[in-house]
Amino acid sequence: MDSSRPLVVILTARPSGDEVARLCAELAAAPPGEVVCEVGALARADLTAVDALARLKLAAGRRGHRIRFHGAGPDLRALLLLTGLDGTLPTRPPA
Repeated sequence: MDSSRPLVVILTARPSGDEVARLCAELAAAPPGEVVCEVGALARADLTAVDALARLKLAAGRRGHRIRFHGAGPDLRALLLLTGLDGTLPTRPPA
């Protein structure tokens, strides 16, 4: 991995447990660095999506990555605020 460019991982519209596990394994295999997780394709802002973000955040932290979630829609940002996870799982809206 080129350490000057962040590793980009993308969540699909409805991330399955297998997909999240695969992305976590990808993070575990990569050398520590910046990670951008694109979440703009998420179809629904629900607790399954929050669980996926939390698992990715934990996997990234275990390996020493700094992860950012990009492309979050207003529903996901509101759900993170409602659950009190907006500080732990900071997101950026679409550009």
